[in-house]
Amino acid sequence: MWVEKLARAGYAAKGIVYGTIGILAIQVAISSGGKTTDSSGALQTIAAQPFGQILLILVAIGLFGYSLWRLIEAIFDPEHRRTDSKNVVKRIGYLFSGVIYGALGVQAVMIVTQASSSSQGGGNSTSDWTAKLMAQPFGRWLVALVGAITIGVGLYRLYYAYKIKFRRKLNLAELDANQQKWVIRISRFGIAARGVIFVIIGFFFLQAFRQYEPSEAKGLDGVLQTLAQQPYGKVLLGIVALGLIAYAIYLFVQARYRQIPTSNVPDSLPRELANHRYK
Repeated sequence: MWVEKLARAGYAAKGIVYGTIGILAIQVAISSGGKTTDSSGALQTIAAQPFGQILLILVAIGLFGYSLWRLIEAIFDPEHRRTDSKNVVKRIGYLFSGVIYGALGVQAVMIVTQASSSSQGGGNSTSDWTAKLMAQPFGRWLVALVGAITIGVGLYRLYYAYKIKFRRKLNLAELDANQQKWVIRISRFGIAARGVIFVIIGFFFLQAFRQYEPSEAKGLDGVLQTLAQQPYGKVLLGIVALGLIAYAIYLFVQARYRQIPTSNVPDSLPRELANHRYK
């Protein structure tokens, strides 16, 4: 089904983005160039490569596919999860993920069409939107809530890696026992590394809340820069960079071996997305 193909392309595109971030960071850690960046910076880096715009178009298509799959998971619940509070929270998370990666896909298209005038030195977007959020009624407390939720997501990712919960969604039957073992090890490392990053990002949001200072809020780029500035910073950065590369490999594994149920997805998906009432 076309939805499954788009979903697999989406996991691969997301893997390319995280792999790019990890490779750039590992270059910084071993003092061979590179830079610390986030998803937006990764798109700019991809575009700057030979045939980069063609690759970025493919990445944009994949990101839209990933966004669509997350929206399908949120709205149609193809895995037929229970309707308890835990799974409702998961579906809400899928909805936000779909919106975020859809926006990243739009940004990729804007870079290709040269409609984006942003650059890597253009400021900290995380701080910018944190400042806007703080300017709202109860905005400071909303920033604290974002921080607490982000830490919660990070801790759950660590638990997810520890319990190997992702294994249930992968069909690794065509791999031998040793290959499966390495796939699981690399995936656990990557998921755990991303969990640690979420926890650190959440901590920065809480710092912004406590100090009433939006500039304290940092995204992925800020986390990598902060790690690099610590004692033994290059070692810490190198470990996290390897974790990001491992996470990219996990996403490629998802693209190839994930079980993607589509039986609950209607053929007339665009119309259903417009008319479906969220349950």
